Amino acid sequence: MGKVTGFLEYKREVAQRRPVEERVKDWFEIYLPLPEETLKTQGARCMDCGVPFCHTGCPLNNIIPDWNDLVYKGRWHDAVRRLHSTNNFPEFTGRVCPAPCEAACVLGINAPPVTIKQIERAIVDRGFELGYIKPEPAPVKTGKRVAVVGSGPAGLAAAQQLARAGHDVTVFEKNDRIGGLMRYGIPQFKMEKDLIDRRLEQMIAEGVKFETGAAVGVNVPVEDLRKEFHAILLAGGAEQPRDLKVPGRELGGIHFAMEFLPQQNRRCEGDVVPEDEAILATGKRVVIIGGGDTGADCLGTSHRQGASSVTQFELLPKPPEERSETTPWPLWPMQLRTESAHEEGGVREWSVSTTKFTGDGNGRVKQLHGVRVGPAPRFEAQAGSEFTIEADLVLLAMGFLGPVKRGMIEQLGVALDQRGNVATDEQQMTSVEGVFAAGDMRRGQSLVVWAIAEGRKAAAGIDRYLTGAAK
Repeated sequence: MGKVTGFLEYKREVAQRRPVEERVKDWFEIYLPLPEETLKTQGARCMDCGVPFCHTGCPLNNIIPDWNDLVYKGRWHDAVRRLHSTNNFPEFTGRVCPAPCEAACVLGINAPPVTIKQIERAIVDRGFELGYIKPEPAPVKTGKRVAVVGSGPAGLAAAQQLARAGHDVTVFEKNDRIGGLMRYGIPQFKMEKDLIDRRLEQMIAEGVKFETGAAVGVNVPVEDLRKEFHAILLAGGAEQPRDLKVPGRELGGIHFAMEFLPQQNRRCEGDVVPEDEAILATGKRVVIIGGGDTGADCLGTSHRQGASSVTQFELLPKPPEERSETTPWPLWPMQLRTESAHEEGGVREWSVSTTKFTGDGNGRVKQLHGVRVGPAPRFEAQAGSEFTIEADLVLLAMGFLGPVKRGMIEQLGVALDQRGNVATDEQQMTSVEGVFAAGDMRRGQSLVVWAIAEGRKAAAGIDRYLTGAAK
């Protein structure tokens, strides 16, 4: 694939980020596009490796060598078709996926891997620009009706696949806009939301119907869905946040990340957040607890809101600068990752455990008290390492504990697995006949690419259930 000797002749090039001093003043995406000739050169680096491990690194099993080769040869229309054959929404994964495909790239054994993610994004962006991506409505309708609960990447992928198979699909979303965490969780500077709207236009033209403000199990009775639809897909995500149960947690100014991030996305959409409900970092000393992607999203958002200082704490030890020996190729490497938000400022600290919060006398947080700890799994407090830091706003970004059980899940009576997620069989059907599950609601907190893969697999299971043969 690509040029036979390309990996020997060309160096890896990645997209440049806009200057920090510029990008922290707005909410636009931070990456600059690569020129076409550079993209072709990067496609040429794809080796004729025999066994392309990038396939296994990608949950969608994207046919990566093929579209790298097509980009190298300038066959953009063919590259768009090949890319979409396995991925409904490469404009999402091309921006927010951590690229496990690149970690599994054979070239990455002893050299920088192919810039797969950048090529993927360029293919889909060019596809829309040139009009290659159009609605693909089903030529024949089955007469079967499917309800999809949740409009994140899993729900949308399943809805599109099912509509193209000829089923009548309605997506129910509890929020006022479609997109799930892609809309209200991922910050605008990582993925602008007109990308979602553009894809929704295609799906509507393909026959998918969308109902917003529709919380199944609350204002939309579960019984109604059971009566009106032949199958139901649960794709509501893993929205139960992990809390920090320490003294002082009840103080004002301590919030979950998913209370903080959606507000800013709403502002970017043009909404007005009432002043008495606003959670803003402007002029505040911010402490973020959690060192993952959500913590980095809180960091970048705090920078753009004008925080006076930002400190990010992580319970785990600092990862090594290079791939750890415990995660050899082609495994996802344990190593230090520096996101764009980390380049913009703030302090990162590892092996820190919060012991309590204290307030200012008016019921608001003033200080965080912590201690340095040893490695997992015991995280033993290190003697004499106690410390205190001033804090006006504390954001909890410690992950999620699975789907919210009250409401829809309880009313349906579906079985749960040992982790508290919705249990399914191999076709992703739950313990309740005709009810399926996909995405984070089924597998727990995960990546957008995994959600799309889950949605596609669930759609195949539903189609097989309704018609006897997956399309």
